[in-house]
Amino acid sequence: MSGPAQGPLAGVRVVELASLAPAPFGCMVLADLGADVVRVDRPGPGGGFAPPARGPLHRSRRVTALDLKSPAGVAGLLRLTAHADVLVEAYRPGVAERLGFGPDVCLERNPRLVYARMTGWGQQGPLAHRAGHDIDYIALSGALEPLGRAGQPPHAPLNLLGDFAGGGMLLAVGVLAALLERERSGAGQVVDAAMVDGSALLTAFLHGMIATGQWSGPRGTNLLDGGSPYYDTYATADGGHMAVGALEPAFYAQLLAGLGLDGDATLPDRDDPAGRDALRRRFADRFARRTRAEWTKVFEDLDACVAPVLSPAEAPGHPHHTARGTFVDVGAEVQPAPAPRFGRTPAAAPRPAPDPVRDRVEVSAVLDEWNR
Repeated sequence: MSGPAQGPLAGVRVVELASLAPAPFGCMVLADLGADVVRVDRPGPGGGFAPPARGPLHRSRRVTALDLKSPAGVAGLLRLTAHADVLVEAYRPGVAERLGFGPDVCLERNPRLVYARMTGWGQQGPLAHRAGHDIDYIALSGALEPLGRAGQPPHAPLNLLGDFAGGGMLLAVGVLAALLERERSGAGQVVDAAMVDGSALLTAFLHGMIATGQWSGPRGTNLLDGGSPYYDTYATADGGHMAVGALEPAFYAQLLAGLGLDGDATLPDRDDPAGRDALRRRFADRFARRTRAEWTKVFEDLDACVAPVLSPAEAPGHPHHTARGTFVDVGAEVQPAPAPRFGRTPAAAPRPAPDPVRDRVEVSAVLDEWNR
């Protein structure tokens, strides 16, 4: 490691079995907060990854390599887990047990171990052993169907809901909860983090709206799915877009003021469903008259809940982000900064992802450090 650990999780030892997307994101969060994360790759060039294990999801790690299909490799992993606080694996159910490092084996050697399992469908259930991707998990959880424009098919929001919010972030929350509980009981446990469960959990607010009759129409016709003209995006004269979230009357009034529509008696009532299309056309017409930069200037001093839609490449340069340090330079890359922030135990600046071959360390070196 480069320098002493810093952050609220300093001193927590995590063994991460190499995988893609959700579990690495969860381990990135733990590493950002100060945990000592050691990733275990497969032997060979690149650690068996496709694509290479570089970039933000793999930052602030150390890396070693073990052949977990061999007795020697399993023995090396068990030596690591005997001295670790957390093991994270993302195999299909039963694979770790078959290879010889399932929860029973690891917890027998280290009863304080938090054994975190990241899967799509969970450890039990009819689909537990089936393949899947983010889009499949959010489809079955009910998170995908509401997303999209009226009259059009559901549209997946990249892989943000299943892989990252409902997957990796849920994994990190589970690990933190298990570590906290261990302080009371002295015992570790298994954490079953499934993306189908996590993406279902993200729909809690939506289920509340359904139960109270606030979400009853088809996709694209409700309050928060593009059905409301005052909660939508609008094209600007230069091909950009502005995001409008003027739900409350006070913000709506500021929206009309910014658009120059306040006091316009011909404007449809915002609460009249029959006038929604006409109101949307009026808003669209106004936004199309100026560029995104011009509208940003108009609304920068108005509490209208209006913001420019920035690309991922543009976002780091926004004045708010530069003032807060929302993005940081990590090596030669601009990446999101660790979050949340802590007043007494702030996180350290992230370190670049290790090279899967050049930066490998031996298991014995890790254990020597952990046993000091």
